[in-house]
Amino acid sequence: MKLKFVFVLLFLAGTITTRANVKLPALFQNHMVLQRDKPCTIWGTAANEEKITVTFNNAVFSTTARNGQWKIILPRQPAGGPYTIIIKGNNLIKLSDVLFGDVWICGGQSNMQFSVKESKPQPDTASFNNNLIRLFTVGIGADFVPQQDVKNGAWKIATVKEVNSFTAAGFFFGSYLQQHLKVPIGLISSNLGATAIEEWMSNDAIKAFPQFRPFYNSYILPGKSMKEMTDDFEKIKHSWKKNFYLKDDPGLKEKWYLPETDTENWKTMNQPSHWEDNDLKDYDGSVWFRKTYDSLPRDFMGNTSISLGQVDDYNTCWVNGVQIGEGFGNMNMYTYKIPDSILRPQKNVVVVRVFDAGGKGGMYNMFWNPFLAGSWKYKRGVKIDASIFQKPLVANSYIFGTPTILYNANIAPLTSFSVTGFIWYQGEANTGRAAEYKQLLPAMITDWRKQFNQGALPFLLVQLPNFGKEPPIPEDNDWAELREAQASALRLPKTAMAVTIDIGEADNLHPHNKLEVGNRLAMAAMDIAYRIDSNGTSACYKSMQVKGDSIIIELDKNIECRDKYGYIRGFAMAGADNVFYWAKASVVGPRSIIVYNPLIKSPLNVRYLWSGEPGIIDLYSKGGLPVAPFRTDSLPLKTEYNFYEFLP
Repeated sequence: MKLKFVFVLLFLAGTITTRANVKLPALFQNHMVLQRDKPCTIWGTAANEEKITVTFNNAVFSTTARNGQWKIILPRQPAGGPYTIIIKGNNLIKLSDVLFGDVWICGGQSNMQFSVKESKPQPDTASFNNNLIRLFTVGIGADFVPQQDVKNGAWKIATVKEVNSFTAAGFFFGSYLQQHLKVPIGLISSNLGATAIEEWMSNDAIKAFPQFRPFYNSYILPGKSMKEMTDDFEKIKHSWKKNFYLKDDPGLKEKWYLPETDTENWKTMNQPSHWEDNDLKDYDGSVWFRKTYDSLPRDFMGNTSISLGQVDDYNTCWVNGVQIGEGFGNMNMYTYKIPDSILRPQKNVVVVRVFDAGGKGGMYNMFWNPFLAGSWKYKRGVKIDASIFQKPLVANSYIFGTPTILYNANIAPLTSFSVTGFIWYQGEANTGRAAEYKQLLPAMITDWRKQFNQGALPFLLVQLPNFGKEPPIPEDNDWAELREAQASALRLPKTAMAVTIDIGEADNLHPHNKLEVGNRLAMAAMDIAYRIDSNGTSACYKSMQVKGDSIIIELDKNIECRDKYGYIRGFAMAGADNVFYWAKASVVGPRSIIVYNPLIKSPLNVRYLWSGEPGIIDLYSKGGLPVAPFRTDSLPLKTEYNFYEFLP
């Protein structure tokens, strides 16, 4: 009898452990905002064949989990709340204080990530407390395959405490909409500084571009996640290091990582750089780098660390003869913590063994730690034949500059969530490839709309602000070219652009006035997404006509000159020689400008605000927004032949 009782207990325990609890993605939490006036999908995981019910607004919706997945679609709801949603399967989940309103995704790089507390000027902080604005910050992850859920995140009510760390451009955008539309606003912040557009594009989107095919074939085609790649590498790591990576290196045998190593015959090389661009042409294998510091910087937590930036392909780092880190994969930003116990009051010796297995090699990006930049001593270690060297596929926890990985981990998990649209503030990382961006941005917009499968969702972007030195003569400029690339996306339906060339800071990559950025995005949204005429977009170039020694420019909106003398600065003109000179300009009609230079008798083209920092701006639309930069010529761009390059 006793044995039978034990058997029953074991059977019940086994039965219980085989049943899986219903789980929801991180997006579904208390205080969330669901999209009004659209069917809203709620989804999650459960045991196969498990019955799932969703109780909402006195109605019950049912389904059965298939292959561990389930979803239920709630019917359209008007703006309002709060509601309670109860999900029941093997367990019960209760979602409280749920609102229906408009949900916007805030994407991009550092200027979208820039927080409210960093923004200047700020409105009265009392306006930050708004129960009808809800904030969700995506915990940034990375992967080569689309993920089902984001790394982490939580819905927060907009209070002073929660708002301060949120995206400033996103919050001020949402605050403007909430005040004018009087509906709840949900903002999902999914962005990361220093990232390029290709990182936010899907696997399908990059496949169409030849420059991404080598990367696609190497990392996407295998269909493995970063974890799977890491697990595969760990299985062979020991034998691979012994037979390939560490084999026959004199630096390891002679312990060049020790501080007392004789470096009299070592040469010097500036870092960051690829060594093929210096003295080591067509060299593959290991190179040892060495530099001495009296002190090393500490981070904001007080920890001493060293950031090598991006290293091609592998690296090992020692400080004062003690190994502090090792990394595999040529695209990660490698940062290693240094124990205080190994530091000296002065003459701290940093040694890095860099190993390249084909293509270019070196420490080529010290974005996070320019402190390390400068002259390093170096010596060649072991030379290899890259054609026979076994180079395993390696994945890193985060890889800067790598296509698709941010989309897969941080946008793909959102695509089943009903939204109103997107705001996008990115481009600084792509200025060197501005001509390429003209292709990539429209492709990304089109693909995001396809992946979300909710029609032509409004897409609002921030054009790059003024930045750099005002040029003494007209110039070719990559920031100007990137702005043109951004503007070219406006040919797609339901797109708009917030022009910010008058509110940047010439010497600051991260201008503080995000309040105006958010307001301009919201004004554009009123026009594009809500069809409320708010004069919310800048006047743009429409056409030109040569009249004698002048050119007449027509814009698409009414304009005004703010200079008291009627002069418009920022125009340049060229004749048949395609050499641009500063020109005089003035308003001659509601939407017309005359441009001329008395030295150019037969003008052909003009450019307006065609520089990184154009100086004082005089020309505005009647709605109070600066006229968008433009050019009338189709001359080759400075960045015409700069494309993404995969360094395997």
